[in-house]
Amino acid sequence: MTIPQQSSLLRMSTFRLARRLRAQKSDDSVSDAQFAVLATLSIHGAHTLSALAERERVSAPSMNRTVNCLEEAGFLARTEDAVDRRKTNISLTASGIELVEATVSKRDAWLTERMRDLTADERDLLARAAELMGRLATQ
Repeated sequence: MTIPQQSSLLRMSTFRLARRLRAQKSDDSVSDAQFAVLATLSIHGAHTLSALAERERVSAPSMNRTVNCLEEAGFLARTEDAVDRRKTNISLTASGIELVEATVSKRDAWLTERMRDLTADERDLLARAAELMGRLATQ
């Protein structure tokens, strides 16, 4: 198999697995893009709107719409910055934290069940592949 064929196979398999994982949600009313924002705040902490838009690689107006929706749902809150009162920080509420934890737990459980059907060698191979995929993603 050529490198372009391997690349195509990796891309298609990664997308299929990602789609199956994204389907494992604790709240179906939250879109994938909205959950990505919640997960980002969970991992990296509070952000300003512009910093969050930059991290997610979307426009500030688009991020503002997403944040407004999540705020209305009670998953995040805006607070005035203690140092610079012109800034507003966006952070998860208790409900937002619960949603992220429940969804991550559901996704991990789904994947764990699928991996139980693999041999130990296959699971080791996937662990090594995950390391390589992580490296590719940061290049």
